[in-house]
This record gives sequence, C-alpha cells and structure tokens, in this order.
Amino acid sequence: LKERIKIETLLNENKSKAYIAKTLNRSRSTISREINKWIQDPNDKYAAELAHWNAKDDYLNKRNLDKISTYKPLKYYVYKGLLKGWTPEQICGSLKLKYPNNNIMSISHEAIYRHIYTRPQASLNKKLIKLLVRKKTRRRPIKKVRGKGSKIINQVSIDKRPKHIELRQEIGHWEGDLIIGKGQKSAIGTIVERKSRYTLIVKLKSRKADEVAKMFSKKINQLNKLFRKSMTYDNGIEMAKHQIITQKTGMKIYFAHPYSSWERGTNENTNGIIRRDFPKGTDFNLIDEKQLLKLEHKLNNKPRKIIGYKTPKEVLE
Repeated sequence: LKERIKIETLLNENKSKAYIAKTLNRSRSTISREINKWIQDPNDKYAAELAHWNAKDDYLNKRNLDKISTYKPLKYYVYKGLLKGWTPEQICGSLKLKYPNNNIMSISHEAIYRHIYTRPQASLNKKLIKLLVRKKTRRRPIKKVRGKGSKIINQVSIDKRPKHIELRQEIGHWEGDLIIGKGQKSAIGTIVERKSRYTLIVKLKSRKADEVAKMFSKKINQLNKLFRKSMTYDNGIEMAKHQIITQKTGMKIYFAHPYSSWERGTNENTNGIIRRDFPKGTDFNLIDEKQLLKLEHKLNNKPRKIIGYKTPKEVLE
C-alpha cells in the first residue's frame, strides 16, 4: 500500500513512469502495468487504496464466480467509472455504446450493484460502496408490485419519443423529476434541458399532482416557446396530471420505463449536484424561492466540461 500511495502522489505531481520506477526501485514495466490498469485516458484517476484492495482481493479470491471478477478489462472499466463518480446505470450505458458487440464488456447495472454488495464488510467492497452516490452500507431489494398497472392514464412511452431527441442536437427537450425532502413531507421539482444542461428548479407546496402540474407549467411558460418541445419523466404519480402541463405549455411529455433512471440520466446527475447544496434530510418547506433561484443561477452560469466548458445559459441562448 505504501508504494501505491507513492505512485498516486507522484502521478498527482505529473511525474513520468520512468521517474516513479526509479524512485521506487522497481522495473519500469512493473510500474507501467500497475498504472495502465487504471489510467488509459487523461480523465482517468489512480487511487492507491482502491488499487491496493483490488490487488489483494484478486490474490485472495481467485475463484470468484461473478462476471466482473472473471474478466479484468470489464473489472477495470467498472472500477474506473466508479472513480469518476459514475453510477452503475451510467457505467452500463457507457459500455453498451463503447462495446456494442462485445459480450465480455457487457453487464447490467444490477450485476454491478451485486458485485459491490456481495460482501459489504470486506475492505474492497467498503471502498466501492464509498464511491457510490448514496454510499448505503446495505442495499434493499426492489419490491415487486403485482397486479397493479400504472395509475397515470394516457401515458406516452419513451419508446414513442422521436429518435432524434436522443442525439441531443436540438434545444428544447427536457427531463423532469422531484427531489424529496425530510420525512417525505416536502419536495422541489427539477427540469433539465438535455443538450444545454440548463436547469429549472421549481418550488412546490406539496407533491400532489395538481400542485406539480400548476407549478411546472408556470415555470416552463417562462421559457421562449421555441424551447418548450418535450419532457421525459419517470413514473411518479405526481405526474398524473401531465395532460394539463401539455395543454398549458404545448410541451409533449414522455414517460421512461420503470426502474430505468438512466433514460433520464441528465436529470439524475443534476439532482446529485443539487444534493450538494440541499443534502438528504433537507426540509424544502424551509427553503424559500430566493434560495432556489440563487442555486439555479449558479448551476446555469457554471462552465461544464460536457458542453465544451461553456455555461448552460450560453448554450441555451
């Protein structure tokens, strides 16, 4: 572990592999193999503790049966994704795009979660859990609801959403959700534009469908009509009055598949950013409109790497 900490420190100082090998009195090929496992492009990061526990886990558990442990290229891709702050859903989606015809480099987000939580008290697994957004030490199984269809009538599935929306080449297509407050007794709405990442934060008095439809419509109507084309939402019952939003704003609303948060990945990621200012346990009844507008302004005027270091406001305008 001490040597790996030295490797991490020297990499952060932009030292070469040759310099690191000489400093540690190791062969250059040994250092190269260790670093290349984790760093293949400029955005990758070497984390000494995770690398150490991963190597120790490999040594002690050579008969692991799960796919991530069996195939090292898949394992390093998943671990590096977690180091970048990606969710298992985002890692799964990225693999599908990057390796469309490679069965080895294919895995479901549930399989990634199972790998992380198989031995939650093991040292490596504790490190992996800390890389997750919610960092829960235990994962509750998804409850299956039988015999109950959706309570939202006249839903239009994301399957019927025009394919060009997926390309993010056109401004005006949004993703929506709620962030729930303390004790499930308060909430705010979030609406994020897919191409520009421009964010709207909606003050809500309750999570009832009438209130959500009223306040979402009011916020959306502040936008230029050219920017009000579509919104993709999850299956939350708060969107039961989606037809009212469409009538008032002209915006078409599509619904993602159940338990498919990656279909609204931009919104999910933005909610995570908002949680930095309003962490879990926040009572949104105590947060006023001025505070929400201040955060909204900060998000929309902050340069984002994914849009070429422009701000969402600059891209939208």
